[in-house]
Order: sequence, then C-alpha cells, then structure tokens
Amino acid sequence: MASSPKLNARVPEGQLAEKWTKYRSTVHLVNPSNKRSLEVIVVGSGLAGASAAASLAEMGYKVKVLYYQDSPRRAHSIAAQGGVNASKNYQNDGDSVYRLFYDTIKGGDYRSREANVHRLAEVSGNIIDQCVAQGVPFAREYGGTLSNRSFGGTQVQRTFYAAGQTGQQLLLGAYSALQRQVGMGAVQLLARHEMMDIVNIDGKCRGIICRDMVTGKLERHFGHAVLLCTGGYGNVFYLSTNAMGCNATAVWKAHRKGAFFGNPCYTQIHPTCIPVSGDHQSKLTLMSESLRNDGRIWVPKKQGETRKATDIPEEERDYYLERRYPAFGNLVPRDVASRAAKERCDAGYGVGSSKMAVYLDFAANTERYGKIEASKKNLHSPSKEEIVRLGKEVIKEKYGNLFDMYKQITGEDPYELPMRIYPAVHYTMGGLWVDYNLMTTVPGLYALGEANFSDHGANRLGASALMQGLADGYFVIPYTVGDYLSEEIRTKSISTDHEAFAKAEAEIQDRINKLMTVKGSKTVDHFHKRLGKIMWDKCGMARNKEGLTSAISEIQKLREDFWKEVRVPGEANEINPELEKAHRVADFLELGELMCKDALNRDESCGGHFREEFQTEEGEALRDDKNFAYVAAWEYKSDGNFELHKEELAYENIKIAARSYK
Repeated sequence: MASSPKLNARVPEGQLAEKWTKYRSTVHLVNPSNKRSLEVIVVGSGLAGASAAASLAEMGYKVKVLYYQDSPRRAHSIAAQGGVNASKNYQNDGDSVYRLFYDTIKGGDYRSREANVHRLAEVSGNIIDQCVAQGVPFAREYGGTLSNRSFGGTQVQRTFYAAGQTGQQLLLGAYSALQRQVGMGAVQLLARHEMMDIVNIDGKCRGIICRDMVTGKLERHFGHAVLLCTGGYGNVFYLSTNAMGCNATAVWKAHRKGAFFGNPCYTQIHPTCIPVSGDHQSKLTLMSESLRNDGRIWVPKKQGETRKATDIPEEERDYYLERRYPAFGNLVPRDVASRAAKERCDAGYGVGSSKMAVYLDFAANTERYGKIEASKKNLHSPSKEEIVRLGKEVIKEKYGNLFDMYKQITGEDPYELPMRIYPAVHYTMGGLWVDYNLMTTVPGLYALGEANFSDHGANRLGASALMQGLADGYFVIPYTVGDYLSEEIRTKSISTDHEAFAKAEAEIQDRINKLMTVKGSKTVDHFHKRLGKIMWDKCGMARNKEGLTSAISEIQKLREDFWKEVRVPGEANEINPELEKAHRVADFLELGELMCKDALNRDESCGGHFREEFQTEEGEALRDDKNFAYVAAWEYKSDGNFELHKEELAYENIKIAARSYK
C-alpha cells in the first residue's frame, strides 16, 4: 500500500531514536529580529494553546490568542483529572522512553504514526521538569520525590498527578506563563471570541474570521501562521464527558477550506463515567481512570440481581476484568474495559435501577491501605473499624475530590458503597491530519493537541492527552513553526481589507442571516439530541454495516430538517448562546456523516472502532493489517461528498502483533 501523493508526512530520515534530535539540529531558524515582525494566531487557550502561545511569545513572535470562554483558565483542559504520563522511571519498575513509545503504539492498536509517537515519548520527561519549575503541585512521596500511579494499558507507574485535579493545575502553570507574556505585551488575548473560518490567500492560511460573542460583530485577523488548539469533537454525541461549549467548528471550517480530516471514526469511550440518569441531562461526568488503581470492577454472578452491593458475598461477585485479562486486570486500556462493561450489562448482569452500570469497589484496597497504616503507626491487633478508618484516610488523600464529586451527583457515599459506572463518550482520536511538523494540508495552518488526528491511533491510553497537548505546545511547535516561518520573513502583514478576508466574512454573514431567518418551530437542542442518539446507537461503542448505512441516511435527512425547522431566538448582533449553538450543531451534522462514512469504510475492528462483524471468538477486536494499516485522511469536496486519501503506516522498530492484555 502506498500513501496518497497528496499526503507528505515529512518524517525525517534516520534511526527512530535520532529523528527528533537530528531535526532540531538541522531545522531552519528565524533570527530574533525577524521574529518580532511575524504574527501567529492561536485559537484555543487550553493546555496546547496556552503552552504554544506562551512559548512562541517567549521566543519573540507576536501572538494573538482567542477563545470562547471569558478566561483562558476555563478551557476544558481543567476537567482532566487523573494525571500526565512521562517516562521518568522514578519507580525503578522498568520504564523507559521505548516502553512508553511501545505502550502508546500498542494501546492505539497499531494505528499510530511511529515517528510522532516516539517523539512524544522522548519529550515526556521534559514536560514534568517544565511544570515543576512552574510550580505545579504534583503529588509527592513522604521523602519529597514526585509520586506516580498506574493507568490503563501499562504495567509500570509513570503517571504524575495532582490529586484528581491534574488538568487544572497544569493549565494554571501554562496560564501563568501565558499571562507573563501578556504583561510584557507579547500576547494579545481575545476573550469571548469564536473562530468562524480560516482565510487562505495564494494557497496559504493567512488568518481567520471570528465572531465577538458579546457584540455579535465579525472580525478579521491576519497571521503568518494559524494554530488550531481547539480540542476534540466528542459533543457530536450530545451526551459526553465534554463541557457543553466544546465544539468542532474551528477544525470543521478548516476541513472545508482544504485541511484533510484524519480518522474521524476513532472515538474513545471512557469506561469510568457516572451512568445516565435521565433525558434531562446535557452532559456526563467522568470519574478519573486513576480510580482503577485502587478500585476493583465487578458485577453480580446472578443475572437481574436486586440485592445491595454490600449484601452480595465475595463468592457471588464476578471481577470480570481480572478474570478475562489477568496480566492487566482492572488496568486494561479504556476501549477494552468499556466493551467488557457493555457486554456484561447487555448479558443481564448490570446493576443499579437502569441495569446499565457496573460496580467500582474500593473496599479491598481501603482495607489493604488501613493495614499498612496501622503497621506504620505500630498498632498491634487493630480492629476492623480502625483499619477501615485508616484506609479511608489514605483513599481520601489520593482521590478525595473525586469521591466528593460522586457523592454530590449521585447522593451515595462511595466510601460506604461501591461507585456505579458505565462507559461514555470522552475523547476523539481523530482530528485534522497533520504531518511531522503538526502542519495540516493547508500550508501555514497547524493543529495541536486533540484537534489533530494525534499520536494515539485508534485508542488513547489514559493520562496521554495532557502529555500530548503540552508536548505539542512547549516542545514541538516552537521548532516546527519556525521552519515554516523562516520562509515567510519577506511576507509583510496582509491587510484584512484583502478580498479573501471580505469574501470569507461575507460567507459567514450569509450563514448567520440564514440561521436567523429560518424561524422554524424546533430548538437547536432538539436537533443536537436527535443527532446524538443516532451517533450513539449506530456509531458508538459498537458499529455494523447496516446501522452505519442507516445512520448516514438519517443524518442527511436530519440536516435537511435542521435548515428548514430550526428556530434561533434573539438577535445576531448581541450575546446569543442559541446562535452559537446553532453554528456548532450545523457543523456536527456534517461531521457526524463523515464519521459514519469513515466507520463504514473501515472493515475491521481496532481500538475505539469496533465493527461487530469483525471480532474474535472471544469478542475482542479483529484488525485487518493487510488492508487497513493506514491513516484515513478525508478531503472535503462538497456537502456530503468526501474523497479518501491514505497514509500508509509502516513500522520499522516494532513488530505488529495481536493486541493482548491477558
């Protein structure tokens, strides 16, 4: 299989372990005086965006950062709970750059680009050093060294964490670096601004059109380069762990203007979420994967069990992950754990009122920690109550805010009763296709973090999202964007009166006018919920040819109905959250169709893409490496019309094998 001639991954020559080092030593540079005349636009203020903006401004570039929140600190990166991976080998348990590289490739079911993943593993240790220097309060051992815990898909402890608030603490570190540059006048912040389109001039991205969400005014901004750091598109499913504001508008507009979309069907279902409680919900809540360190997942051995969890004796419990995957147990990767939970619930072993949940139980490790603490305190023959009390104190220190959050949402005390969890949409491995430099197929347009098709293949390992976002922003883009900008030093700032800016703005204004004048009878949320149900039922945890074919037709009809029947109240030239949602849902309706087409085209199961027709006798994913070992890069042609390009995935340093966690 040869890669499409329209795709050039630009992977450096040489040995895998030397590619990034050689690249950094030979890449084209921009001298300091020239940097001051080069303008970079960063869209999004999460970990990837804030770290990239701070780094580029520190280097001397003129940077604009726009985001739809009222503060960069409200970016969805704060929602990340469990930790960030790095191959420091602090536990002396055999970790290394190569092992992190291999675990990531294997975890992604051998559908990642080898060179990018190795680079990610190489710079992972620098991330921790950078964040510690910024004052990020990582958890520490008694002696003061940084603490680590385990996450799914690994047999080592390489995850650095700050209780259950790791994303928030890392973002505050990046935010402090960003604000330093704001104070020095090197960064201009544009709060409450949403990107509506990119502007291409002579084949290169030269700026954006954005909407001031307070006044409703459309604005034009020039940039020698544009960095999209806008996160993923999980909200296409309506119910997900994403904040309601998370959307795909920026990447989708870029896709329509020439940026290929990579692997859109790869969606991660997180196994550790609070189950759906009713139709009133607008989002779902994630319980960190770190809880699988000390929590044991089980269901009753009896179908339709009605007893309380605490009344079911040990011998009548099925710790199904430990039974099926003894080598990794409760720490199998997310896609494996999610499908296993679904299988148990579908077979009639689910718990709770809906029977669509499994138990996450901390009793065993609470007792284990209690005995350790009793021994440390030199308590001889402690009572069961004393052991449990001491154990709860340890659990509270490690996961206290997560336990409190669970109790506030469910009304149940997870210190006394097992948590009830069920899989939910979480992260999207797909995104804009990028080369080794993180540049899309549009020159001058970059995608970082979850906005690109990423380093995670068909399934992301836990604690790797923060790692990738910070790696892209702090350690990759400062080199790679310089290579491109070294050829742009003679390009003067282009006036936003240029006809390309005027045309792009006029197209956005026409779309706004169209949305405001439909004046139908149904709300935006009505269409979003209908789309979400189609996507979850037919392109969710499990997919099949019949369901995907049906989903495509249903989405096409739903899109027609949207433009005939949607009602957007209020006015365009004011604060109007419904207009904002309407833009985003219109994009989701187009993206959802592409996701289903990509899933229908991929006749195999791998990672988060599970086609029911392609599974082993044991119900595991069945890959087809002969025909589908490629990145699917889709080119937008017209509404509902996409052309597939393939980037061959060739592995020179690892052997593709059956993905086993047994």
